[in-house]
Amino acid sequence: MRRARAVVLEDFGEPLRLREFEVPPAPAGGMVVACRHGGVCGTDLHLHQGHLPIPTPLVLGHEGLGTVEEFGPGTPARDAAGAELRVGDTVMWASSIACGTCVPCRLHREPTLCENRRTYGVNRAIADGSELAGAWAEAIVLHEGATVVRLDEGIDPLAAMSFACAGPTVVHALYERRPVRVGETVVVQGSGPVGLAAAALAHLAGSSKVIVVGGPRGRLDLAAKAGIGDVHIDVTGPGGVEAAQEAVLAETGGRGADLVIECAGVPAAVAQGLTMARRGGSYLVIGQYTDAGDTLFNPHQIVHRQLDVVGSWAFTGAHLTEYVKLLPALTARFDLTALVTSYPLADHGEALAAVAAGTTLKAVLSS
Repeated sequence: MRRARAVVLEDFGEPLRLREFEVPPAPAGGMVVACRHGGVCGTDLHLHQGHLPIPTPLVLGHEGLGTVEEFGPGTPARDAAGAELRVGDTVMWASSIACGTCVPCRLHREPTLCENRRTYGVNRAIADGSELAGAWAEAIVLHEGATVVRLDEGIDPLAAMSFACAGPTVVHALYERRPVRVGETVVVQGSGPVGLAAAALAHLAGSSKVIVVGGPRGRLDLAAKAGIGDVHIDVTGPGGVEAAQEAVLAETGGRGADLVIECAGVPAAVAQGLTMARRGGSYLVIGQYTDAGDTLFNPHQIVHRQLDVVGSWAFTGAHLTEYVKLLPALTARFDLTALVTSYPLADHGEALAAVAAGTTLKAVLSS
């Protein structure tokens, strides 16, 4: 039986360990996938530091791409989009499996809010018999109910990994919560993967102008070079936030944007973003996935501006499927591969440090 290395979180705040596990046979209704890439998401930093209640030890990595190695008994011969699936195919998979029976799943038609969802790299502990249940590994065991999507042969795997988690998250927000309408001016707060995914999809949706407000300048320059965003405003530059807000108003004719999308993950950004929307506009909050604390804002801004304020949480397998379908259009228009820095699996500590320091936009562990 072959063995596979995996990066394990054993104790919060302590160095991660590279361990080796036996690769089990594919389970009924599931499959074994040889992981080629596992993305490092900002959420992984919070998991490592113990900011979310998760079981340990577990293999990290909730976003991944790999090659099908083995199907279990009864596994469908087609992927989530209906394409034929074979051993050797390159696939991506949704991080979570919704239970389908809790109140949000059964009555509210909101599987993103599932009360019992099992998530690869987040709450599938080694003690549960799920040793290889994260993408920071040389192999992952996908269980029955996992959403698996085959990639077209012409798609660069690193390009697909650039928005592996951010892309489906934004697809959910823009498909289900508040779409970008043709001709709208859109402001995106945040220049990390979620912010750039929002900006890229706003372009594809027909926005007349996409303004990215973020920093540091190096990230904005990288976004511009990749073709993402029409205007790039640095909140870390001279004048800080106030200067950035003034620049947004200048770029929107003094009225503000039709739609402001918060992807910064910083609570203080919410108060700032409310003032960037025009009267009668919309404010879509995506970035506050982790509870980073409270913030003060003036509710008069919501009423006076008559804003629609909408939140969006996570994504489902259907949103991953839509993201993969959009990859040909995304990669034809934007240089997504340039956003990614690849690290060997053994250099997971270096990759995490780079993400924490903001010196790399998208880190990916490759094996």
